Amino acid sequence: MTVAGFAQSADKDAMLQDALSAAPPTLRDKVTVMDWDKNVLQEGSGSYTCFPTPPQLEGTAPMCMDGLWMLWADAWMNKKPVQIESIGISYMLAGDGGASNIDPYAEKETPDNQWIVEGPHLMIITPDKSLLDALPTDPNNGGPYVMWKDTPYAHIMVPVGPRK
Repeated sequence: MTVAGFAQSADKDAMLQDALSAAPPTLRDKVTVMDWDKNVLQEGSGSYTCFPTPPQLEGTAPMCMDGLWMLWADAWMNKKPVQIESIGISYMLAGDGGASNIDPYAEKETPDNQWIVEGPHLMIITPDKSLLDALPTDPNNGGPYVMWKDTPYAHIMVPVGPRK
């Protein structure tokens, strides 16, 4: 084995472990894991696809998405509309490195974009956006909250562990 081959193998294993850290333990052997170039790192039998922390981000932000979240993510990344037909669930059980709670495309914290670094959480999308009206938008309320309300990418954040 060459040194370059070892480095690629180590990188693949590191990406795989990072991606799997987003999933509940009961799903880790069932998920498909892909890198951000859509190379399969682990073939799965379940309905979730996990990705390691995006290479452009600092910190940790791996995620596992069901099929609806995959549609949502494609729409968000390509700034296009999305039509969600039923409830979708995504896991980020390793937490994330931070995002604006109000601007889906903010790249860094500003005085007015409600930047939040969330601990372990899951995210829920719903086809009926009116259901989001029953939830707060304040990420510091101590429970679930709506992120990116009044955008096509609004979803429910459900913290399940402490923030770092």
